Amino acid sequence: MVTDSRGLSGPILEEEVELSLRELCHSCRVETDFVVALVQEGVIDPLGPQTARWRFHGHCLTRVRRAANLQRDLGINLAGIALALDLMEESDRLRTELARWRT
Repeated sequence: MVTDSRGLSGPILEEEVELSLRELCHSCRVETDFVVALVQEGVIDPLGPQTARWRFHGHCLTRVRRAANLQRDLGINLAGIALALDLMEESDRLRTELARWRT
């Protein structure tokens, strides 16, 4: 359960959802090879050791979509995508923290 700066609260679905590799690819409109490359680069972490049985937490959905957008829109390579995603998430975290201090 999380409460935002407006006082709204609810469960974080991304923490409760698990997707198969196929479901993740379909939801993000990406090829399997792209997701495998993101795993190899450390951008997302699958649950389970075997590719055929990989499961992904819901937060991977957001990371894969952002990664696909960065590659498509800006032509960023995988190492750049990993760095950009980490910086974007840190920026989001800091904005959330700053919003808490302002209220």
